[in-house]
Amino acid sequence: MLTLRLMRLERGDDNQLPPLVVVESPQVAVEQISHSTHRSIETLVVVLAVITIVVVIAGFIARLCGGRHYGGNGEVEGWIESRCRSCIDAGASSAPPPPPPTPPVAAKAASTPKEEDITCLGLEFFQTRSNNIKIQAEDLEEEEEEHRVASLIGKCPNMRVLRQIHSYILTRSLPSSTLSFSLSKITCFCALSPLGNILYAQRVLFHTPNPNIFSWNSLIGGFSQSHTSQSFPIFKTLISRGHPNPNTYTLAFVLKSCSISPAVQEGFQVHSRVIRSGFTSSSFVQSSLVNFYAKCEDIKSARKVFDEMPDRSVIAWSVMIGGYAKLDLFNEALGLFSDMQKAGVVPDEVTMASVVSACAGLGALDVGKWVHSYIKKRKIVIDVKLSTALINMYAKCGCIEKAKEVFDEMPFKDSRAWSSMIVGFAIHGLAEDALSVFASMEESKVKPNHIAFLGVLQACAHGQLVREGQRHWASLHESGIQSSIEHYSCMVDLFCRANLLQEAYAFIQNMPVDPDPVIWRTFLVACKKNKNMEKGELVGQRLLKLEPFNPENYALLSSFYAACSQWSKMGHLRKQMRDKGFKTVPGCSSIEVDGIVHEFVLGDWSHPESKEIKEVLTDVLRRVESLGHKANVSGVLHDVGDEVKEEALCEHSERFAIAYGMLKTKAPVVIRVVKNLRVCADCHEVTKIISRVYEREIVVRDRVRFHSFVGGACSCKDIW
Repeated sequence: MLTLRLMRLERGDDNQLPPLVVVESPQVAVEQISHSTHRSIETLVVVLAVITIVVVIAGFIARLCGGRHYGGNGEVEGWIESRCRSCIDAGASSAPPPPPPTPPVAAKAASTPKEEDITCLGLEFFQTRSNNIKIQAEDLEEEEEEHRVASLIGKCPNMRVLRQIHSYILTRSLPSSTLSFSLSKITCFCALSPLGNILYAQRVLFHTPNPNIFSWNSLIGGFSQSHTSQSFPIFKTLISRGHPNPNTYTLAFVLKSCSISPAVQEGFQVHSRVIRSGFTSSSFVQSSLVNFYAKCEDIKSARKVFDEMPDRSVIAWSVMIGGYAKLDLFNEALGLFSDMQKAGVVPDEVTMASVVSACAGLGALDVGKWVHSYIKKRKIVIDVKLSTALINMYAKCGCIEKAKEVFDEMPFKDSRAWSSMIVGFAIHGLAEDALSVFASMEESKVKPNHIAFLGVLQACAHGQLVREGQRHWASLHESGIQSSIEHYSCMVDLFCRANLLQEAYAFIQNMPVDPDPVIWRTFLVACKKNKNMEKGELVGQRLLKLEPFNPENYALLSSFYAACSQWSKMGHLRKQMRDKGFKTVPGCSSIEVDGIVHEFVLGDWSHPESKEIKEVLTDVLRRVESLGHKANVSGVLHDVGDEVKEEALCEHSERFAIAYGMLKTKAPVVIRVVKNLRVCADCHEVTKIISRVYEREIVVRDRVRFHSFVGGACSCKDIW
């Protein structure tokens, strides 16, 4: 007692201490101290258990929040862990050794191991949490590195800089996933970017340890864009390695390459791979198959794949319609477009471009106008390609004014749009307008392409502008464009229409390429017009040697002999045709009335309204003869009387079509006729008279050009 009292007095806080407890004996004092220490240990264990539970709950909440709350980087967990460890260390250093076990505290001692387990569990949790944080930090570093590499490659201005980036990647010890990602990005840039190098991409791919499918697709897609045949060998290499497996993009890229080549047999193998890989239900792959077969002109197989598709996207519809239009199956294209509307699929600008092209091929102006209105009503984007298709459609349907209107409304015109307008004016015989548009094209700093020069030369030929044609011919060579056989054909046509046979023949002889049958046919027509027997017969025999199985050549040479009154030679040639089983293509003309296209064939009176058509033709013949017209029977290839020849002229297909137009329409509706052959001289003259006597505007599109008949005159100025 005295010792305790003196200790309090030395500390100077005697007045603040609680009253002294009088201890009866030393043994009792020891028991009291032991009991007090045991209670302190129990309190510490409870505190540790509570802290551990709080830590577990906090970790669970942190996992749910993804580390984005309460510090974001594990700040709360770290603080709790440090506080817990400090408490444990403090308790361990201040607590005296536990007392010997006594019966009264046996139950409490038995519960102590569970509390220790909880404490150990908390420590294990802290260690696991720390490891997870380290892993997340490493993943974050990899993502940042990948993002940095992708950003560098995306901003790469040329291959020299890309090679430096490639070297930087290879000289760093990057994780395998980051290295694979970086090399795939390099492969993609080199293969698909216009600044890249496809051969460099191939070397990178083949030196990559385990290239992913993205790298393979980039290389295959790059080769398909470059219009080379290397995509399929790369695809075979991928298959032979066995890993990775090709996906839908791989097969679509290879099929695109096969359709460009075209590589039919290789495409068949890819189709087999599609079936074995289980991608027959993929709309993306099926659309690529339709496109492949359509561009390889196997339209039946394309339609079969199309019909088997469970879900046809707008791409599939567009590809199928475009395939029909490309093969001149215009009715089928328009019929499929009607089915597309019934199926409730909304077309896009690509679909409508093919539909408009089908209208142009048929010469169906009314349908084309409806399609144009449909495009505006549906608010379909009218891009450059669709605008160009509309220009072609209106020009080929004889409505050049509407074509010019569409052309003027275009905010941006590429070389194809300019070329379409030039060719449109050329085929209508509007040479001055064509030359004016060509000059505007040059002023707009748009470089003329080969089609623009083709249209200009064609315009000069139809307008007999020899000097202008020669000047543009020189300009063509100065521009660096390689002259095609079509350009040479236009120059020959230019000389022939101007009756410059000597110049035309000399031009043909000096050509750096062998003249094709089209050029010789053009020259033979000029010889027929000028009745030049010597050169015409020579060219005709050469033509038969070039194409001995083309009935058109025999028919043209027979017509030449008939024009020169060489009936025996004509008869001999016709006999050869019969012996060889050759049949000429009959003249066929079509006219559109109320959205329906009616076709008429030479000498065919099978039309349901043939009786009414014959009455119109009889009235036309009577009024034409009353004006003193004499039939030009030189084009009839039969050694018969003139009366029989005149009757044969009245049964030409364009006269049927014009008569039907007069029967079904009234002025000022324009009669528009499309013919598969060149208009004969007599029908041309009669049509001019009809336009004046009946006061009707008639537009005839033959195989060569348009003829617009108004008031007894033709836009061709009798040059065709």
